[in-house]
Amino acid sequence: MQEKIRLQKYLSQNGICSRRKAEEYIKSWQVKVNWKIAELWQSVISWKDKVELLEQAVRQQNNLVYYKINKPRWIVTTCAEYWDKNIIDIVDIKERIFPVWRLDKDSTWLILLTNDGRLTNYLIHPRYEHQKEYIVETFWPLTDVQLDRLSKPMYILWSKTKETIVKRISSWTFSIILTEWKNRQIRRMVEKIWSKVKKLKRVRIENIKLWNLKYWEYKALTETEKKILFNKIWLKSEK
Repeated sequence: MQEKIRLQKYLSQNGICSRRKAEEYIKSWQVKVNWKIAELWQSVISWKDKVELLEQAVRQQNNLVYYKINKPRWIVTTCAEYWDKNIIDIVDIKERIFPVWRLDKDSTWLILLTNDGRLTNYLIHPRYEHQKEYIVETFWPLTDVQLDRLSKPMYILWSKTKETIVKRISSWTFSIILTEWKNRQIRRMVEKIWSKVKKLKRVRIENIKLWNLKYWEYKALTETEKKILFNKIWLKSEK
């Protein structure tokens, strides 16, 4: 049975807004769940239910900003304040921003930071199958048979993965493109082919690429990057 979480908590955890603001949006009928106006008591399943902010709530999110950052290892990708240093601690951005997706602290990644709740919602929801590309280095050389197995669906965490696009870079290194995200998915998939991940780096989210961004470095998305990304997202959301 899949765990349900309160709608306010879901909106807050995924960086769409604070819990208090989420309650305001729900009370003013500005949130939909599965195309129906949400109720304050409602709970959702994160991977299954479609949660949407309506236009009035979106307009309230003024001064929208969009950044990409090359997250170093040992940084937690959440806004919550635990003992670990979180990703908000290492940037100097005046707006209240959120990381899109929570990711392993022992990996390096391309992360998007924004205060645009609607964009966050589209990017995190599995329905839209956004592409995410990774470079993976293993401890041991991989055969062509092993790489081919990675490209096909397999069972991890009691569910079946979707097909992926896998390309060899060297004996120990390959790229993989996912259109979903399960907890520690790539690491679990590599273990299924009797190997182990040594290094893992995300280098692309849809059209947003890491390029030569150094560890700890972050920069605002260009107008071209935003335009292409928004066009992709809105087209998918209309299907």
